[in-house]
Order: sequence, then structure tokens, then C-alpha cells
Amino acid sequence: MTDIPHGISVRPGGPADAPAVLGMLDAAVAWMNARGNTEQWGTIPYSRRPDGPARVERYTTENTPYIAESDGTPVGALVLDSGPSPQMPIPPAGEPERYVRLLVTDRRHAGRGIGAALLAHAAEETRRAGVRLLRVDCWAGEGGRLVAFYERNGFTPTEGFLSGTWPGQVLALRVG
Repeated sequence: MTDIPHGISVRPGGPADAPAVLGMLDAAVAWMNARGNTEQWGTIPYSRRPDGPARVERYTTENTPYIAESDGTPVGALVLDSGPSPQMPIPPAGEPERYVRLLVTDRRHAGRGIGAALLAHAAEETRRAGVRLLRVDCWAGEGGRLVAFYERNGFTPTEGFLSGTWPGQVLALRVG
């Protein structure tokens, strides 16, 4: 069973959640930039990127989104797919998998375990689908802080990669 922090629930997402997800992404870019991190997601808010709103709409219509809520308000989002983005230089898994295409939390609720709860939910959904492998890729810069977050949540680093000058890391979690 997914361990969900007190006051947080996770539900399936959909197209109506796109504005909330876009808002969380905009806030995450601003938060990263304020900390001096301009490389991970750049400096342009998602809502102002030429492909930003369309990408978020695809996440909520073509993929499998999940929304974490607190008192009915979205505070996090996770998007599952059957594999990595075709634009990323990531080798195929060689077996059926579920792939975390997006994980974002509302920075106003940081430290409440929302990201961990969404990852645990993704692992449970992967197991329910009869799939044994859950993978994710993330930014490997900034001393590997994000990689360490995924490791704390049970993922194991597999291969690193470069997307242009963006250093990435693929991580895997065996479920079931």
C-alpha cells in the first residue's frame, strides 16, 4: 500500500489538471533559479515556452497522470508512460517498463513527502499493471542532489547520459 503523508491523497489526473501542473512547473523553475540553478529547467517559465503548455497537455491526455492533493488542491503531479521520451538519448529497457516522465511538487508544500508518495504510488501502479520495472531519468548536475532523492526512494542509478550539455542519470526500481 502506498504510504501517503497525512492530509495528502493521490488520484488519477486528466486534462482539467493541466493548468495546475503548469503552475507547479512555473513555480519550480522560479524556485530553482532563485537557488542559482538555471541549467536544470532553464530560466523561462513553462507557461511561456513555445512547447510548454502543449507538452503539459500531452502529459494529461496521452500519458497517465496522477495528482497529489491536499484538501482538494493539487500539490504534486507525476506522469507515467511506457518508456522514456523519444527525444532523450536513453537506451531501451529491454523489457516492459513504466517510466516516470514528470515529477513536480508545489514548492509551498515542500518537505511533506509528496514526491516520495507519488513515487510510491507509481511503483504500486507499475506492480498492478504486472510490470516489474519502473525507471526515471533526472538531471545529474548540482552534485547529484536529485539523483540522491531518487536513491532515497529506492531507485538505483543505471546509466548516465548527456542531452546536449545537460547531464542526466537514469535510475531503476524493481517492483513486485
